[in-house]
Amino acid sequence: MPVAVDVYCCQGGATRGYQEAGFRVVGVDLDPQPRYVGDEFHQADAITWLDSHSEWIREHAAFVHASPPCQLDSDCQRIMGRDHPDLIEPTREVLDAIGIPYVIENVRGALPKLKNPVELCGAMFSLRTYRHRYFEAGGWTLTQPQHPAHAAPQTKMGRPPRDGEFVQAIGNFSGVAMVRDDWGVTWMNRDGIRESIPPAYAEYIGRQFLGQRAQAAA
Repeated sequence: MPVAVDVYCCQGGATRGYQEAGFRVVGVDLDPQPRYVGDEFHQADAITWLDSHSEWIREHAAFVHASPPCQLDSDCQRIMGRDHPDLIEPTREVLDAIGIPYVIENVRGALPKLKNPVELCGAMFSLRTYRHRYFEAGGWTLTQPQHPAHAAPQTKMGRPPRDGEFVQAIGNFSGVAMVRDDWGVTWMNRDGIRESIPPAYAEYIGRQFLGQRAQAAA
C-alpha cells in the first residue's frame, strides 16, 4: 500500500480522503490531535519534521499533502488584524528538497503564493458546501475538474441551514451534524471541520496521482 504524508493534518480531513484513495497515511501536526484518524501520527513542527525525516520520506512515501495554516490569508483574520506565520514558501522549499510529488493546499487569499493551482469546490463532489480550496501540484500534474455553477444559496451565519441551502463551515457555524454527515467526517468537532478540507477533495487528488503513477509504470 502506498504511503502518503499529511503535514498540518489537524483532525484528518485530507487524511481520510487519501485513505479512501488507497493510501496508508502518516499525519504530522504541531498540536496534539486526539481525534486524528490516520494510520500513524507525529506531534511536531511540520517543516522541521519533513526536513529531519527526508530520507525516510524518500524511501517509504509516495506523496506528501501539505496544508499550511491559512489564517494569514483568510479574510476574517485580516479583518481582525491578527498575526499569523506565512509558511507556504518554507513548506515548498523543504518539499522540493525532498523531491517526491506533493500538493500544497490553501485558501483563495493565498492564490498569489501558489503556483498554477487547481481549484476544488464541494459542488464538484455533490456536497452541500462550496468551500473553494486551491492545490499546487509539485512534481506531477493535477487535472482541473469542471466547476459546476453555484445554484444553491449559502446559509446565513448564525442559523441552521434550511432545505436547499449550502453551509459555510466557518466560525461558530450551525449545522455541525449536517456537515459531519455530508462530508463523511463523523469523528470531527466544529473546530476540526473549520480547519479541514472535505475528504472528497483529497480522494480526488489521491486517485489522480495513483492513476498517473500506474500509467507511468505500465
